[in-house]
Amino acid sequence: MPQLTLPGFDMPPPVPEHRFFFAAMPDPATAACIAAMAEGLRSGKPGESRVLPTEHLHVTLYTLGDFAYVPGATIARACAAADRIDVPSFGVTFDRLVSFNGRPDHRPLVLTGSAGLEMLIDFQQQLRNALGKAGLRFSGARFTPHMALLYGERRPDQYNIDPITWTVREFVLIHSWLRRTHYDVIGRWPLTNRSASV
Repeated sequence: MPQLTLPGFDMPPPVPEHRFFFAAMPDPATAACIAAMAEGLRSGKPGESRVLPTEHLHVTLYTLGDFAYVPGATIARACAAADRIDVPSFGVTFDRLVSFNGRPDHRPLVLTGSAGLEMLIDFQQQLRNALGKAGLRFSGARFTPHMALLYGERRPDQYNIDPITWTVREFVLIHSWLRRTHYDVIGRWPLTNRSASV
């Protein structure tokens, strides 16, 4: 028998707890270098900056969405689409730090690039097209490759750094537990080695 609710006392919608997204992650050595740089950029005042854990550093390629429950069918379609991606490994270069908008005490400082990201942009487009053909929601938002390093007070709008370069050899599907700062990599897809470059 269905449970009845009184007028004006409808149950609120369930709160999303799960986020799923495809990402490119730096290799461990590069991630360690980026994390050390981020640590050096944080404010010296306790609690004013939060640096992301080294193992969480990533470039988001496509977000499937936020969900109250694990969407098994959506994950299956996304994985099937990822299985069809056939792209050689490629190099990326990041050489700029930018402060994005956000809450006054929670502004992300991100790593991005002025050049050297064309192949990453092209790869993201191929992934997005494959996911769209699989029947997943299609986002028309412009893709701006970036990697969040820390959250805290606002920094100068933009400044250049020595280039950070690595080869993208795989992409992953990440399950992020919202409000828990916990990531699980639930799928990995290696890129081919036909023309790996840095």
